[in-house]
Amino acid sequence: MTDRARSRVEFGISLPNRAVLFGVPPDLLLETAEQAEASGQFGSVWVGDNLTSKPRLEAVVTLSALAARTRHLKLGTICLASFPLRHPLVFALQWASLDLLSGGRTVLAVCSGGSAGMGPQFAAELAAMGVDTSERIPRLEEGIELLRAFWSGPVTHHGRFYHFDGVEVLPRPARRIPIVLAVNPASPDPKITERAMRRVARLADGWQTDGTRPRIFEERWRQIRTYAAEYGREAEVTHASLHLMVNINDEAAVARRESVDFLDHYYGSGTISEEKLTSWLAFGPPEAVVEKVCRFIEAGCNTVVMRFTSPDQRGQLERCLADVMPALRAVAGS
Repeated sequence: MTDRARSRVEFGISLPNRAVLFGVPPDLLLETAEQAEASGQFGSVWVGDNLTSKPRLEAVVTLSALAARTRHLKLGTICLASFPLRHPLVFALQWASLDLLSGGRTVLAVCSGGSAGMGPQFAAELAAMGVDTSERIPRLEEGIELLRAFWSGPVTHHGRFYHFDGVEVLPRPARRIPIVLAVNPASPDPKITERAMRRVARLADGWQTDGTRPRIFEERWRQIRTYAAEYGREAEVTHASLHLMVNINDEAAVARRESVDFLDHYYGSGTISEEKLTSWLAFGPPEAVVEKVCRFIEAGCNTVVMRFTSPDQRGQLERCLADVMPALRAVAGS
């Protein structure tokens, strides 16, 4: 493995906060985070987010509970899909409070959320919040700029969606909060991909993605770094993270079946294509999972976040700690 791949690789665990809707007890999620922290093998814990399109435990509230149950793990969103729907002043105070209460452990990953064209549940969510689907990205961009401003001092701002005159939000965060932008453009149009990668380089401290292949990950991360250098932000844009579904089982076919069943419950039957499943899922014996993760580390990923695609979250974590993490930490040099 190259020196680049070995440098500063962190492993995180993604808690399925939507799984409480199909039988996973909420306290099990908190206990899983405690177990992950106690192992010393993970550096962060993450939760997903939507409002009504994919119902789940609310992200900021869940992270607040995790802040009370852990001491060292970073706390992040993967990703905050409702960000364009939330009022930036209220959210700036919520997240600053979470950061202070957790001792400065938060990482905020945001995205534009689902478009109305992705399904009726997304159209209904946008309508309920009074946001047109075409406004998602400009609201995202203006919202990020406003968070930075609110966390720095009094704000006077007159933008497309929000207007403030000398508004101050207190208390401020414990330290500068990393803001990561989650994008995974599916369009074959290279101009759309370029705009998305430039948005990361211009506004964020890093990139979060999923459902992609190592070669594409490497190409896009290289693009982002090139654009960041153009904007004079190369030193700031350093976080490259992957959200990977994981199921460890000596019988690969069993691992795959359980994963498909879990994801069908989680996202809706048939919503995950075969192509995405192939890219998104690391399954089977420990060595197969290790091999897939290592390909992304070699491609430049420095934060690997794993979600176990099984109702048995604790059993999967224990298997991961015993048979996967020692090998990953050895090859990643962490």
